[in-house]
Amino acid sequence: MKHVLSLILAALASINLAFAAVNINTATPEELDAVKGIGPGKAQAIVDYRTKNGPFKSVDDLKAVKGFGAKTLDKLRSELTVGGGEAPVAPKAAAKAVPPAPAAAAPKPAAPVK
Repeated sequence: MKHVLSLILAALASINLAFAAVNINTATPEELDAVKGIGPGKAQAIVDYRTKNGPFKSVDDLKAVKGFGAKTLDKLRSELTVGGGEAPVAPKAAAKAVPPAPAAAAPKPAAPVK
């Protein structure tokens, strides 16, 4: 019985994953290639653009990637997202480390009341 229940739960989990949108800011070329309408060339172009220019702010930003026009985006929009995870930071977009501000001095205790 436990084995059957495990199989049912695994099947339900895989169905949920099949309908999940792919995050264009964190997906690998292989994950992007799995989306119908994105082949290996477009998948690599997305990753290359993201690496050079930083994370996408919206799915519409794909228009700047070679091979993506309005019609292609309209077909893919429901299968792609830019949210749902931490976006990688491109080396160019990485901020320089800012040292923390010095801690404020602790206030002196009040004198005892006589």
